[in-house]
Amino acid sequence: MPRILEIKPEGIYCPAGGFYIDPRGKVNQAVITHAHSDHARSGHGSYLCSDSCLSLLKIRLGENHRMESIPFGKEIKIGSAKVSLHPAGHILGSAQVRVEVGGEVWVVSGDYKPQADQTCEAFEMVPCHGFISECTFGLPVYRWIEEQKVYKEVNEWWHKNASEGRPSLLFAYSLGKAQRILSGLETGIGPVFAHGAIHPFLEHYEKAGVYFPEVQKLEREQKDDLSKSIIIAPPAVEDSTWTRKIRNCRRAFASGWMSIRGAKRRRNLDQGFILSDHADWDGLLQVIKGTGAEKIFLTHGNGDALARYLQEEGRNASILNGAKMRGEEEE
Repeated sequence: MPRILEIKPEGIYCPAGGFYIDPRGKVNQAVITHAHSDHARSGHGSYLCSDSCLSLLKIRLGENHRMESIPFGKEIKIGSAKVSLHPAGHILGSAQVRVEVGGEVWVVSGDYKPQADQTCEAFEMVPCHGFISECTFGLPVYRWIEEQKVYKEVNEWWHKNASEGRPSLLFAYSLGKAQRILSGLETGIGPVFAHGAIHPFLEHYEKAGVYFPEVQKLEREQKDDLSKSIIIAPPAVEDSTWTRKIRNCRRAFASGWMSIRGAKRRRNLDQGFILSDHADWDGLLQVIKGTGAEKIFLTHGNGDALARYLQEEGRNASILNGAKMRGEEEE
């Protein structure tokens, strides 16, 4: 790693600016790529994020933190480093961090996807000399279909269940994935419910221009007839008392991991929908090549196969040891 960015026990550090990017340990100054809990942790002295990430970060971490935000594309000076944030296309407000010191530019991707997503800012290609890329789905087996086709599959599944008088229970992560699913639902099939963990984020997505059907909060002691409804819930409640009270339901999961053979069976699901907030194999290659980076470091996933592939193409690619970050919100 160059002196522009280096790896410390707390995470990726910029000596010229004195800040960390998505640090794991407590630090004085943190630049946060997005509001998922494996990237945004409490306890830092100060936080910097994108404007559209700020309200989500406050929901996650609370109001009692020193937080600042900047618009996408605005360059600021932190110490002797020039820093700007650029859309990553992962979830609403997700950012790539561009760091320039002495004319050399490095970009830390955070989590990203170049595929279309109607619920967040579109990915921006950022030219750089060095690129630190996530590679959660860094194997050729991972190739996504268009999100509109996934929404069609979800609505057809829901419609079939409703016609049989059975509730549709769909597990999706509370920030990002749940909003994508909700934005793709057809009105008229039946009532739409969501777990309480999902609701706090919805108004911030709506303020950003994302449309949802009417979404009701499913209370613990819900008395309504749920037979034609779809219920969106986080995976954390998959085997909870809350879930078990939804009688005679059909269960599904929306995740990139649903592309793995046997994933649906192992989770005792009726249906799996392949929908990811990360780049697939083709997306990773598209972005890595598109940056024009001379040096590529891979982290956060299946890096070995991708590094070998890039090396065979003559690119300077390697695994970034010590920077792996894996958490509950990864996919």
